[in-house]
Amino acid sequence: MSIFRHPDSTIQIRSFGVTFRSGQPAPPILQGAADWHQLIYATRGVMTVYTDDGAWVVPPHRGVWIPAGFRYRLEMSGEVALRMLYVLARKRRAARLCSVVNVTPLLRELIVRTNLIGALDSGIPEQRRLIAVIYDELNVLTSVPLQLPLPQNRRAAQFAALAASETTGELPLKEMLRRSGLSRRSLERIFRAETAMSLGQWLRRQKLLNALRRLAAGESVKTIALELGYNSASAFVAMFRRELGQTPKRYFEVMPPTEQSL
Repeated sequence: MSIFRHPDSTIQIRSFGVTFRSGQPAPPILQGAADWHQLIYATRGVMTVYTDDGAWVVPPHRGVWIPAGFRYRLEMSGEVALRMLYVLARKRRAARLCSVVNVTPLLRELIVRTNLIGALDSGIPEQRRLIAVIYDELNVLTSVPLQLPLPQNRRAAQFAALAASETTGELPLKEMLRRSGLSRRSLERIFRAETAMSLGQWLRRQKLLNALRRLAAGESVKTIALELGYNSASAFVAMFRRELGQTPKRYFEVMPPTEQSL
């Protein structure tokens, strides 16, 4: 029987954990269960979550909240220890859009604890108390700007795909515009209308998310900075701090949760 079909169940939270080795293929497109929200969290490594509307890069100590029923695809950078919570939708009202969220130290430990148990049953007093604490932590989640919204216009989407595949900074903006068949002015108009970002803001966000994946894979700040078109590592670090509030080194420094036998 599926874990999502359990007649007369008092289970309110379920869990799933798997570790992807470096280079291991990610799962195909997944469909969230209609009755369960998902919190996807990696205790180490960086993952990217793709939907039809955008991409979310999720470093360690962050998670992505996926409302019930969303289709998505995962991409892993380096070795990724994936831990997921499934939260019964009728027990928790949630935003209808995906978002990257800060995961508190307490919630990290609760995620790991739930993965050790497997599922939390409100009919068991000890587990009912854990459920209440998890709900309290979910209520105070804060989002972070790690989303890259995607335009729906065909030619603008072609430009976005070119920019996403350009990881070394060798393809000039003019060439990407030529290949997509759009002028800079037209592209600016489309991006503002369909992503709520200027083209410059979108490209900076795209570079930032690309950098996060490469940092997770162990590349140096200097190499990434120069290949993404920054004059120096310090210029890249300044952009990173401006966008995320910390230097790359501090951003990836986090005390891992106690995983025990996971």
